[in-house]
Amino acid sequence: MSKHVFLTGPPGVGKTTLIQKVTQALKSSGVPIDGFYTQEVREGGRRTGFDVVTLSGNRGPLSRVSASSDSSSRREYRVGQYVVDLVSFEQLVLPMLRNVNHGGDTEKRICVIDEIGKMELFSQAFIQAVRQTLAGSGTVVLGTIPIPKGKPLDLVEEIRSRKDVKVFNGSEQWGKFPRLFKMKLLLMLHSCSLPVCNLSHLPRFCLS
Repeated sequence: MSKHVFLTGPPGVGKTTLIQKVTQALKSSGVPIDGFYTQEVREGGRRTGFDVVTLSGNRGPLSRVSASSDSSSRREYRVGQYVVDLVSFEQLVLPMLRNVNHGGDTEKRICVIDEIGKMELFSQAFIQAVRQTLAGSGTVVLGTIPIPKGKPLDLVEEIRSRKDVKVFNGSEQWGKFPRLFKMKLLLMLHSCSLPVCNLSHLPRFCLS
């Protein structure tokens, strides 16, 4: 039986938006939940980078557009035009994952990981923490992974092949039918060894 749920799809399909809607619904119903999501940073209508935002309200840079393509003078982690701020990412995310992993197994909880992509995977400590979280008996992971493109990402492929993971493939239909897909995702989480997520207790706005 699947235990964890991951959304996948091309950029802009609405993975983070759906994660945020479901997170809001679960919080309102009293389900223990922690984690982070990734949000675009825009200036003057132009995307200049990405921030990491934790569910507890902390925020910090994940990456920013670099004015220079020359990284030979210092160690930089790059994805296209973006330079990854690995220190900022690890300072925000690793303590949160440690807290999730050190929790007890008496009550099921959800850990949101949005996303596990090229930028995040520069961190070996993050890779180790994700594996530990997936292996934890008391945690259900709700995460996002990119669609296969170019060189495979080892951890992403590992997640896809896990027997305890359900991968939810996205499309433009997410934006057209947000209520349907939010409810579908809530039902998937309900079936993933999460008895505290009793759908009859979810507030009315879960369906609106």
